[in-house]
Amino acid sequence: MTPAPALPREDIDHVLRHTETVWPDLRGARVFITGGTGFFGRWLLESFVAANRAFALGAEVTVLTRDPDAAARRMPGASGEPSVRLLRGDVRDFAFPDRPATHVIHGATAASAALNEQQPGEMLDTIVGGTRHTMNFASRTGARRVLLVSSGAVYGVQPPTLAHVDEAFAGGPDPLDPRQTYAEGKRVAELIGTLAAREAPFELSVARCFAFVGPGLPLDVHFAIGNFIRDALCRGPIRLTGDGAPVRSYLYAADLAIWLWTLLVRGPAGRAYNVGSERAIALHDLALLIADLAPVRCDVLRAREPDLSQPAPRYVPCTRRAERELGLTERIHLPDAIARTMRWHLSSHVSSEP
Repeated sequence: MTPAPALPREDIDHVLRHTETVWPDLRGARVFITGGTGFFGRWLLESFVAANRAFALGAEVTVLTRDPDAAARRMPGASGEPSVRLLRGDVRDFAFPDRPATHVIHGATAASAALNEQQPGEMLDTIVGGTRHTMNFASRTGARRVLLVSSGAVYGVQPPTLAHVDEAFAGGPDPLDPRQTYAEGKRVAELIGTLAAREAPFELSVARCFAFVGPGLPLDVHFAIGNFIRDALCRGPIRLTGDGAPVRSYLYAADLAIWLWTLLVRGPAGRAYNVGSERAIALHDLALLIADLAPVRCDVLRAREPDLSQPAPRYVPCTRRAERELGLTERIHLPDAIARTMRWHLSSHVSSEP
């Protein structure tokens, strides 16, 4: 298998530029990450390696993974680094590493629509069992800070009349709907983390993540923006499986990394923050934007016309709390984010050709 290319240097520099005041708190730190080999984890790891060098932190990171060899191929910007250790194991029962951790980022969840639909019990067990085991590790290792990576799905269905959902929204997923297993599991995970933090010495903060785009995002799963970019890079047409009416927003991955590192170090104990963009866009308009930005202009086809008598579903966060309390903002806006993602995938394709 050809190793994936490293993340763009300009993006890693962007992360470091806007986290300069965060890294001193991680000097000499030992960070433990679950979910460190996925989309989020890759951005965390490659930015960590760069910051460790740039600021001479003397820090190290241990990443839990089921397949260290495959993980190393996916993360050329981090594999082989003396500060990075890959630990083989399942998040539900991994053997606790010998060296204690000062900081823990728990992000391991298969955010898989197929798993959620076909094996909801396995999905729930991974979220709940993995969170419980990771919190036990954080307690026993004497970690000072823990970041629990949760989801905006914990709010349940966002009312169409609510433009942006904030952290005080009291909604929730339907516990009688198996399709809500992922969402309900994340709610339980937040509770498990909260209860563990009451008994342990660590401080817990929660990142409720929405939708994202950037290099490394899979283009062949259930992420609409990834599928649209794939179609565009294949010269189209961009195909929408629905009517294109649902409204979403997308934060660029480099900004995501800034937010997550800041939350790990600065997030107040017991407080949750929405992580995402407030700039809403309908999926059909998103497809049109991607078509305009594609190397070759392509058509956009949707499966059916929208029913204008029905309000469009929304999944858009309010991020005022993160901005007001931690100074976190969206710096790379959607058109630029899409263009950067396309350039990376195009360069990835070229670099993998014989």
